[in-house]
Amino acid sequence: MNALLVDDSRLARTELRHLLQAFPEVTVVGEARHAEEARTRLRELQPDLLFLDIHMPGETGFELLASLDVAPRVIFTTAYDEYALRAFEVNALDYLLKPIQENRLAAALAKARLKQAAAVAVEAGAAGPPPAEEPAPTPLSEHDQVFVKDGERCWFVRLSDIRLFEINGSYTQIYFEQNRPLIPRTLQHLEQRLDSRVFFRANRQQIINLKWVESIEPWFSNSLKIRLRGGPEVEVSRQQSVRFREMLSL
Repeated sequence: MNALLVDDSRLARTELRHLLQAFPEVTVVGEARHAEEARTRLRELQPDLLFLDIHMPGETGFELLASLDVAPRVIFTTAYDEYALRAFEVNALDYLLKPIQENRLAAALAKARLKQAAAVAVEAGAAGPPPAEEPAPTPLSEHDQVFVKDGERCWFVRLSDIRLFEINGSYTQIYFEQNRPLIPRTLQHLEQRLDSRVFFRANRQQIINLKWVESIEPWFSNSLKIRLRGGPEVEVSRQQSVRFREMLSL
């Protein structure tokens, strides 16, 4: 993937270029300091990927995108977290907060690779060979922030603030602060993405954040009952109670 870096800070561009050296599938083909220069570079280079700052002299990153007839895939890079919802509204691949962490950059590039592979498959048509297998979901750390949308409401929430994932019909309900949004994801999918050192599958219906555990007590048939700070209580299945003791005992 050819990438264009757009940021008014030379230091930020240099740091990002350095981070991208760890990803041989990405070639930085150019840089731009502001929106006007970026438009010229976009016409000349036609990159696959645009790393875009939001606050720049003259036009913002959003204004640049609005002026383009065709835009490459966009990953926002900014020091401000208050624009995350707007970024996803314009179909950005990801939203990276400065200083950019390598694991977050890796997750963003994994999304870009999937999008590119899907586009290639569409262009190839039915005659093209199918992919060998679906890539595994990109893992997330407890420090990552995730975009959550439920109806007309949206949140940009840090995973460490989520105390419980719980099946609710064909959706999964997320517990953080006083909010209970529903997302169209299975626990199996979430379990593959979440850090198993922090998030524990208590039973078939629930995944808990171990850092939110307030108390533990023995329960029926050698199982456990766990109370989370802010609620609720969670009954750990007998099989998972054994695993819980083994995992957290000295």
